[in-house]
Amino acid sequence: MRWILAVVQVPAKPSRHRVAVWRELRRAGAVPVSQGTWALPAAEAFRPFVERATELAVEGGGRVAVYDVEPRDADARAFVEDAFRAARIDEWGEFTSDCGRFEAEIAKEIAKEKFTFAELEEEEQSLERLRRWFRDLRRRDVLALPEARAAAERLTACADALEAYSELVYAAMHGQGAVEPPAH
Repeated sequence: MRWILAVVQVPAKPSRHRVAVWRELRRAGAVPVSQGTWALPAAEAFRPFVERATELAVEGGGRVAVYDVEPRDADARAFVEDAFRAARIDEWGEFTSDCGRFEAEIAKEIAKEKFTFAELEEEEQSLERLRRWFRDLRRRDVLALPEARAAAERLTACADALEAYSELVYAAMHGQGAVEPPAH
């Protein structure tokens, strides 16, 4: 796999420029491989992020040197790929944890019998946030990690939980009698 290396130099003060560059590279999925040097796959989808990070660095009085590189041997390949893989695994783990919190929140609302349209709308927004996050993570995961499949399953479970909750809300709001929470 070919990689983009971005060597970033931005003045320390004001820090907002350094932070803006760092955030843009992180948003792209870049991983730091040494101080001021970031790596990400040399795929077309990542290039706009590098270009934007370069613009931000220049605005802050700095610069970014961008290199397309190919590791010379297995150790060099593993050095960058392992860092990239670890970052993606951490992100998928964080995403999966958030899915668990979402499902717990739905279960809590059902247990409290809080069947309101306002609450349903809030939960729909939370699910949409999870969906956007999933799309961002999937875009960065060029290694097609197994954690991505597990995360997709968790996202489906979240959507199913929200669907069940929405049925309870509609039944309660439209006076269809007593509402029985789904059995788990």
